[in-house]
Amino acid sequence: MAKRKKLIEVALPLDDINKASAREKSIRHGHPSTLHLWWARRPLAAARAVIFAQMVDDPSSLPNLTPTEVETERERLFGIMRDLIVWENTTNEAVLNRARKEIRKSWERTAAETGEAPSSLPPFHDPFAGGGALPLEAQRLGFHAHASDLNPVAVMINKAMIEIPQRFLDHAPIGPIPPGEQTQAASTWKGSAGLAEDVRRYGHWVFREAAKRIGQFYPTVDLPNKGGDNSTVIAWIWARTVESPNPAFSGVHVPLVSSFLLSSKKGKEAWIEPIVQGREYSFRIHHSKPANIEEVKSGTKLGRGAQFKCLVSGTNISASYVKEEARAGRLGARLMAIVAEGPRGRSYCPPNQEAEDVANSAQYSWSPEYAMPQNPRWFSPPDYGMPDYADLFTARQLLALNSFSDLVREARNKAINDAIKFGLAEDSISLNDGGNGATAFGDAIAAYLSFVVDKCADYWSSICSWHSSGEKMRNVFGRQAIPMVWDYAECNPFSNSTGNWIAMVDWVWKALAKCNGTTPSTAKQLDAMTDGYNSPCIISTDPPYYDNIGYADLSDFFYVWLRENLKEIVPDLFSTMLVPKAEELVATPYRHGGRQQAEEFFITGMTKAMGHLAKQHHKEFPTTIYYAFKQAEQQSEGIASTGWATFLEAIIRSGLSITGTWPMRTELGNRLVGKGTNALASSVVLVCRHRPDDSEITTRSEFVRNLADELPLALQTLQEASIAPVDMAQAAIGPGMAIFSRYMKVLENDGSAMSVQTALQLINKELDDYLSRDEGDYDDWTSFAIRWFEQYGLDSGSFGIAEDLARARGISVEGVVRAGILESKSGKVSLLHRDDLDPDWDPATDDRLTVWEAAQYLIRALADESEVAAASLLKRLGAVGVEARSLSYRLFSICERKGWADEAIAYNSLIVAWPRLSELMKQQPEAAPGSEPELF
Repeated sequence: MAKRKKLIEVALPLDDINKASAREKSIRHGHPSTLHLWWARRPLAAARAVIFAQMVDDPSSLPNLTPTEVETERERLFGIMRDLIVWENTTNEAVLNRARKEIRKSWERTAAETGEAPSSLPPFHDPFAGGGALPLEAQRLGFHAHASDLNPVAVMINKAMIEIPQRFLDHAPIGPIPPGEQTQAASTWKGSAGLAEDVRRYGHWVFREAAKRIGQFYPTVDLPNKGGDNSTVIAWIWARTVESPNPAFSGVHVPLVSSFLLSSKKGKEAWIEPIVQGREYSFRIHHSKPANIEEVKSGTKLGRGAQFKCLVSGTNISASYVKEEARAGRLGARLMAIVAEGPRGRSYCPPNQEAEDVANSAQYSWSPEYAMPQNPRWFSPPDYGMPDYADLFTARQLLALNSFSDLVREARNKAINDAIKFGLAEDSISLNDGGNGATAFGDAIAAYLSFVVDKCADYWSSICSWHSSGEKMRNVFGRQAIPMVWDYAECNPFSNSTGNWIAMVDWVWKALAKCNGTTPSTAKQLDAMTDGYNSPCIISTDPPYYDNIGYADLSDFFYVWLRENLKEIVPDLFSTMLVPKAEELVATPYRHGGRQQAEEFFITGMTKAMGHLAKQHHKEFPTTIYYAFKQAEQQSEGIASTGWATFLEAIIRSGLSITGTWPMRTELGNRLVGKGTNALASSVVLVCRHRPDDSEITTRSEFVRNLADELPLALQTLQEASIAPVDMAQAAIGPGMAIFSRYMKVLENDGSAMSVQTALQLINKELDDYLSRDEGDYDDWTSFAIRWFEQYGLDSGSFGIAEDLARARGISVEGVVRAGILESKSGKVSLLHRDDLDPDWDPATDDRLTVWEAAQYLIRALADESEVAAASLLKRLGAVGVEARSLSYRLFSICERKGWADEAIAYNSLIVAWPRLSELMKQQPEAAPGSEPELF
């Protein structure tokens, strides 16, 4: 019996999913991503939508439905999905229950056909669980979710989201209420809200105890000329120093400063002025806009990397000199400014010796003396004499992290005793062993407060800098690396600003309150290449992306603190000194002896993992696999990136066939250019099925014929769904690879097996042919414009060449000029830019209406006026407007190939806006009798 097609194999409300995913990036408190940092998480909206769509039957697979009924039913399912992906509905039981009901209905149909028990859904498994978005959403949709990962930090994150909260559902809080607060009514403690409240309460208890123990190391400051004594410090701004390379200033340590700017906010500008007096220097604070703003912004830096100017002598300080001094242990630090809580926002104070002395007097009991990787791509500090994780922290920061960690362990014991008094079972069954009594409760509190310590480490490090435009701390992981920072900001844990302990407690408990799945779920440390779950599982997963992110290396930063706090609570998970790395499926050249060896390791390991996955997955349901693109992974002239091709090769080798691809765009806004390059969708979701063991072998020529026969219809469907042109190449891979991967092998003319790289090139060529096929249907003037644009863009070219090109189409250059799309003067011709088109143009009176100008005027109306204006024009264009959309795909393809980013954005924006324009167009007044008929 043929497998029932699932919704994800036929259609998705992709635009809605992308918008919800992008909006999610702006969600702050309560989002699970704020529970603990992890890199490249999938948006919850996308995760929820994908799992729902891979479970629910597409109406086309249901018997006895007419085409109209199929479309109606599909739109009903889309309506459920549109409600499901709204952030505010994340914990809306009514919305979730509608989705669960549809999933169960489809499962019962399948179970009736396969003889499986319809009473319980198949389990869900994500073998590369990472940040946990997919298992969390599977649990929310009613699955028993199983999350596994090799990385213990990832496993702990998943435990905190899907395993621990379920043990303490509807638990009333028992911790000490912070002074001055009132308790809440018992009816408010539903789901994980009570456990979250306890994390908050014990977090406040830790704060109060820490202030007693180490508060003296964070003195207040007097605000000069503002009448503010004893103001709380937000941060101390320090500069690293080296000895001046000028022999005349031997012994003088000079600052390495990337910027002297403290605040760039209008009306609140503040900056540091270095005052040099012979061999001495000091720092003065100004509360005004600097006259020499660029000089202030550049500090003592002279260029990229560690190149500086000596403040006292003016001598250049080379990067090699800085490295030499740093590696010899001669880097110092000098306080430059103090940021305090002022009467109306931030106040900036000059440094003082007392503040330096207090900071330097701090002593700590333990530090993470573990080496960072010697990999400057992700880790810069080892190049500058900071080889260990301990070197990333000042003495005062290590004192604070030690003190709060000690108190986390004390809070665990207090929580256990409080729980016994409250009436929880007085047993010794730990959280790790499945308990939910007093001991397990204390373990849970310690686990979440350990996450708070990790979040603080991200802000209490000498890799943190001061954000002058936002007047706040920058954390360590502003990107997926640990860079070197020269002038750093040291946070005050007891302030009310960014990075303080209570703020981090708030992030954690508010995220926990949203983790309220009711089905028992588990998170385990497993190697995806060798381990998994035996039952047939529903699988949706987000594997590592070739060499994009060094998860294991980066997560050591957090692991060293988690291990110190949790090694006795979850001993198996924290048995190693650092995160396991040898088996990590990332193509890291420094770890494997070179790029080629790293690629071989990746494809071998990923093939094993995908093969293991192929054996686990439930054969009646597709598996979904995410792949995240880097911008550098664009296809150029039909050649796909190594990472992308290698990843697809591993999937196909594992015995899976690809039946669809969906580009998921998860970035905010419509900006499609990053440093002059068209940005790709954030990730692509591949839909996979098991390839039958008796699949045929075919030839290259047959594969090419099948592409020509089948791909155009699939591409037309994608266009009708208004897939953005920037995503079209990725979306086309799905139907193209579905043809390629349904065969056991595609043989080249010499008998060798065709590679995925070659298949991708052939798919890309067929896409290009498809996008250019309509040119013969366009008016002659538009056909001329396309060919001219492809050769010259908006630049000018020879009149003679233009005339030859025009004559080949039975027209003349003069005719194209009269059509209003070309300019000809002094033997040169060029296409008119949109800004130069006739402002009074009216399609109703244009006797040479062209598809080219229709597209250009639509883009201009959209950019310069409004969507309503563009929709009004679209209605007046009628059939020509439909052709303008098709032309925009073709022109985007040309721009992408030529690297014309600005023009590419214009055509992409029109396609992205098309569904909205179509809606608005229906609201426009009817056209006058005799006007152009419409195709909408």
